[in-house]
Amino acid sequence: MTSNRHNDGVLDAARDCVLAYGVRRTTLTDVARRAGVSRMTIYRRWPDVRTLVADLMTREWVRVVDGLDLSDPVRAVVAGVRGLRAHPLWRKIVEADPELLMPYLFDRRGASQEAVLDVLERAVGDPRKARAVLLVAQSFLLSAPTMLDPVTLDELDDELAAMLEAYLG
Repeated sequence: MTSNRHNDGVLDAARDCVLAYGVRRTTLTDVARRAGVSRMTIYRRWPDVRTLVADLMTREWVRVVDGLDLSDPVRAVVAGVRGLRAHPLWRKIVEADPELLMPYLFDRRGASQEAVLDVLERAVGDPRKARAVLLVAQSFLLSAPTMLDPVTLDELDDELAAMLEAYLG
């Protein structure tokens, strides 16, 4: 799924800026300078940094999902959670700007979630189960680090796999 504002050079520059400064300290001017384009080029496509970062997050998260082997949905979901958890942009946003994730948890689905649901529906064959699996996976992605000690992330991911195996059969 690609935004109509898609431009890899600008999105790459935005990624570099966010990784260097965080979302709140990144400006469209910073991104334009790093991308080697004019500010007007950026402003024609993205009205603000949040919109640009939303497109960047979609691109990056969909890349993680697109790289998964869906022949085993359980392994794919666990690998997706691990891949996102280790992704530098994910880690930076969770560390520096976690409020960016709130709308996608409480108010609406984002383009990334829509893309993941599409993949999950094909993998598990049921829209209800796809949504339930996404909710569980999001929980493990976001909250697993709060449940460490005496267990490890690997042990929690093994539990995620066991839960999904039992649910998906």
